[in-house]
Amino acid sequence: MKSKVYGCGLLILFLFGLLPAATAQETLTLRQAIQQALKQSPDADVARATTDEAKAGAAMARTALLPQVAFTEDMSRGNDPVYVFGTRLRQQRFTQADFDLAALNRPDAIGNFSSRISGGWQAFDSFKTQRTIRGADLMKASAEASAEAADQKIILGVVQAYQGVLYAERQADIAQHELETAQALLTSANDHVKAGLAVESDRMSAEVNVASCKQGLISAQGELELAWAQLGVAMGAPELKPGHLQPIEAREYPGGDLEQEYQAAIKNRHDLAAMVHAQGAQAMAESAARLAYGPKVNVYGNWEDDRQTLGGTGGNNWVAGVQVSVDLLPFSKRAQLGREHASKARADAQLKEYQQQVRLQVSQAHIERQTAQLSLETARSATEQAGESLRILKNRYEAGLTTMTELLRADDAKRQSQANYWRAVYGNAVSYAQLLYATGTLTPDAAEGLQ
Repeated sequence: MKSKVYGCGLLILFLFGLLPAATAQETLTLRQAIQQALKQSPDADVARATTDEAKAGAAMARTALLPQVAFTEDMSRGNDPVYVFGTRLRQQRFTQADFDLAALNRPDAIGNFSSRISGGWQAFDSFKTQRTIRGADLMKASAEASAEAADQKIILGVVQAYQGVLYAERQADIAQHELETAQALLTSANDHVKAGLAVESDRMSAEVNVASCKQGLISAQGELELAWAQLGVAMGAPELKPGHLQPIEAREYPGGDLEQEYQAAIKNRHDLAAMVHAQGAQAMAESAARLAYGPKVNVYGNWEDDRQTLGGTGGNNWVAGVQVSVDLLPFSKRAQLGREHASKARADAQLKEYQQQVRLQVSQAHIERQTAQLSLETARSATEQAGESLRILKNRYEAGLTTMTELLRADDAKRQSQANYWRAVYGNAVSYAQLLYATGTLTPDAAEGLQ
């Protein structure tokens, strides 16, 4: 009997031991969130499609260097005198009787099945095609750089949303703790009122404080739910359910010289590289428009087989030649060159403006990171002081040496200091991520180092 009881006890312990492992939710790390976003985000899909489009454009530009060959099967019938005369010649069925004037003026209808292979090749166009190809290659490089920039923007969005959830969780925990503290203060106030050590207004103040804390908890829980929704969108998974995240920790991040950070941005910013490539592509377009004034040389050829029936026999012929052309009235080319020149001037101005914006973004991120680090240090000290102040006032209230108003004020100061502290922790991590983004060095590995 004892062995049965002992065996049942082991079974119960075994089942209860497995239960947490079966029901525990897997922790979603920041790196996992980033990897999922890079695969599923619509922004990543748009960037990939744009890159594929630019690659196809570069490939299509090169087809101008290749010969064009076409096959045509033509079926016709008619009694037009010129058509009949020419068709009989091409079919090699022309006889002496066909010179009869009546037959020439009023011929009988004739049919023709014509198989034709024709081709052409632009042998020279004053190097306009080469400039067009170079411009297409630069646009492809621009699209690839833009895709890299889009990935970094996605990473930054995930970092902000991920840290936003962690911050909202902290706020909800603080709100829950404050509600429990407020309820304990209310119980203490009731005891003091019953013992005659406090007045009725102390109990009422404590009740108001409880109601305020309940409202704060409701608000914090709503903010947490919204933060999870934002993280789901940032990951490209709007159906994401709340779970467990790797906790945020307060830490210091490496700093650097502003000018060095700006030089890093010039070197690493993919969006800036995309602008440079786009500006180069526009320069190639302007050059191509200028070269369009030059002469063109085309080579062409044609082979044709004509017969009276589809499967019959007939005659065949061929023609080949070289064509040189020069536009003597290039009005449209002049207008095209003017437009490309204006577009080039706009691209130059946009690149210059963007370079200034990059410098401003780096400066702003540098200042915000320094500010966030100082704010974190201040918030940490304020939290410690507020906690100690509340502890002292609780002891004084229990001894009847202070009022409920002072105690509630200290409790509110502690709550506010805790909120400020975690806001500073969140802001410190996000500001460093923004600095990495501004310098073009925000990668999945770099983002993982934020925690």
